[in-house]
Amino acid sequence: MQLTVCESSAMSEAVVMEPPGAGGLRESSCIADTANESSEEESAGEREEEVGARDDVARSAEAAELPAEQTSHTPTVNTRRPSSLAVPAAGGRGLWTTQGDAEVTLRMGDSGLAAETPLTVDQMLALAVERFGDYTALSWKEGEQQKSLNYREYYQTCRTAAKSFMKLGLQRYHGVGILGFNSAEWFIADIAAILAGGFAVGIYTTNSPEACQYVADNSKANIIVVENHKQLQKILQIEDKLPHLKAIIQYKDALKEKRPNLYTWAEFMELGRDEPDAALDAVVSGQKPNQCCTLIYTSGTTGQPKGVMLSHDNITWTALATSRHVGLTDATSSQEVVVSYLPLSHIAAQMVDIWVTMRVGGATYFAQPDALKGSLVNTLKEVRPTAFMGVPRVWEKMQEKMKSVGAKSSTVRRKLAAWAKDVGLQTNLAKMNQSGAAGRAPLSYQLAKKLVFKKVRKALGLDRCSKCYTGAAPITKDTLEFFLSLDVPLYELYGMSESTGPHTISVFDAFKLTSCGKEIPGCKTKLHNPDEEGNGEICFWGRHVFMGYLNMPEKTEEALDAEGWLHSGDLGKHDQNGFLFITGRIKELIITAGGENIPPVPIEDAVKDAVPLISNAMLIGDKRKFLSMLLTIKCQLNEESGDPEDELTPEAIELCKKLGSNAKRVSEIAGGHDRAIHAAIQEGINRVNKEASSNAQRIQKWIVLDRDFSLTGGELGPTMKLKRPVVVKMYKEQIENFYKELASPTTPENPLPPK
Repeated sequence: MQLTVCESSAMSEAVVMEPPGAGGLRESSCIADTANESSEEESAGEREEEVGARDDVARSAEAAELPAEQTSHTPTVNTRRPSSLAVPAAGGRGLWTTQGDAEVTLRMGDSGLAAETPLTVDQMLALAVERFGDYTALSWKEGEQQKSLNYREYYQTCRTAAKSFMKLGLQRYHGVGILGFNSAEWFIADIAAILAGGFAVGIYTTNSPEACQYVADNSKANIIVVENHKQLQKILQIEDKLPHLKAIIQYKDALKEKRPNLYTWAEFMELGRDEPDAALDAVVSGQKPNQCCTLIYTSGTTGQPKGVMLSHDNITWTALATSRHVGLTDATSSQEVVVSYLPLSHIAAQMVDIWVTMRVGGATYFAQPDALKGSLVNTLKEVRPTAFMGVPRVWEKMQEKMKSVGAKSSTVRRKLAAWAKDVGLQTNLAKMNQSGAAGRAPLSYQLAKKLVFKKVRKALGLDRCSKCYTGAAPITKDTLEFFLSLDVPLYELYGMSESTGPHTISVFDAFKLTSCGKEIPGCKTKLHNPDEEGNGEICFWGRHVFMGYLNMPEKTEEALDAEGWLHSGDLGKHDQNGFLFITGRIKELIITAGGENIPPVPIEDAVKDAVPLISNAMLIGDKRKFLSMLLTIKCQLNEESGDPEDELTPEAIELCKKLGSNAKRVSEIAGGHDRAIHAAIQEGINRVNKEASSNAQRIQKWIVLDRDFSLTGGELGPTMKLKRPVVVKMYKEQIENFYKELASPTTPENPLPPK
């Protein structure tokens, strides 16, 4: 099959070979195996305040009226950067645009992966059909029956759906909103929207009707695809406020009412089944790799969400580069298998489940809608994926469950598990420090693998999984070490919506605990204005860098500097071997009243490590005289709603017993009601404070809240990342009380509560 790309003359105008101002940058050339993503959600969702935050950092010494070198033991990072990009001349093509119908210049390299021929989504899918036509592409359960589509059927179904969209009046460069849990219909609607010349627009299932309205209106959605009656009701509430909307399609369950322009999935597919191909072929052949095809809406933690414009090339090139970097195998050799369960409106899930898997002819199996409420492990055991991506909260829940089960085991089993974990951790750390090139594993490791590790993997459904990834939010060292001790290394991936997902990925022969790895080949990293310890703002360059924010030139100029580098808003540094470590986030930096710059995450992680009873910890102290902290306790989640309940987890109850407490509920601990737990938390915080590099970095006050943070409560985002501005607003009264009282928990004036 011959693939037609852009005309050579057009492409020569749409290519820039190397990043300007690339001094001090790093480029990865290693090709190998695995991944985890870090600050994507808030990198995307909270950029509104970052320019101001950068200025705050630069002014912090001035605020304290002290010379810069005296303000802090934590080095201040100078985050000033080149002026923003100039607006492209009329009719010209630049590295960025905010217009949905415009084209951009691709950041091509002159060799290697960066020089690969650009493809459209249609071309990548057609290539997959040519190579893997009879291999399973998608598989799902209907009742007890397993259904599937092979790649040939997948492509034809997408084309039929595209013709249906066109018959319903989908206009070029208008959105198709998709609101529902992961399914074959979600994938088909997404790809069909692109083939028909529109934009694929995922909408979070947790969005309110008003939030759905904003995304649908901003993307000029002609069509919205919903999962069920519950999601349909959101759209019906706002349809009279959506001037571009022409049709709604419901892909699960029977319609409870008949309405004009409301279709079942079967009715929708029938619309295009007998339509001639000519009109669709004309649209597809007119598409170029440097045009927009997908909009990823940021979480909008502060202000309205922004529509991240991703081009065909952003998606097809990133899928290629990622699959090569992590060592995925083509289906013709050994088919990769993944489980789709993370929100598809998030770039991480789209890249892993749809695009990277397509690139190698892999099979995507769909989990049940209650996956994150407990059924995921059942799906994993049935499917036995070869690669698995989990956000940190998924790994943490697995860890808690295994600890809970382990606590109930016999003494002999517990001793065996402890021995095996010690062997596993030491062997894997040795392997890690030798970059995966360690010699023959010790006999004790082989024995531990046979007696423990294989059984653990089988119980988790990960017995075939050689690539376990973690990303989309920070993960604690404790969780990384726990799984490493069980011979399940978690490879961290780091990136953001604006980089089409991954930028750096840890792989089996190049990974270090707490590092998010090295750049994908063809991508470049620059640390902007590093301090004396090497910490600087992480900037990206490559064909994965987005086109711009739809209709938001000012926000786009904040994200991209004059030389075209994408500024992540994250602080990081490289070690001597080129591994990237995330050290903080500019926007999250706490600048105390004394001018000290404090990244909160390391302190929060240290507290959770010191006090295993703690579920979430959030440091407070911006523009304050001292640091304080909000704490939550590990509790059960409601299986239906996902809401945190008052009852403690079994692991938490066991921990309480060891501390001399009979507490079984959060309400028995919150507010300092339990003297033993209060003392244990204070002792843990004291240990953390001893390690602080300055007095200003010590936690002076804290409180245990009566409810854990959650997605439903609003404190956590779709990838379980902490929404700091939301938490500050929700717990304003408790925070203000920290700074009203003169006594602190560590002083005689504020003694421990009575028994």
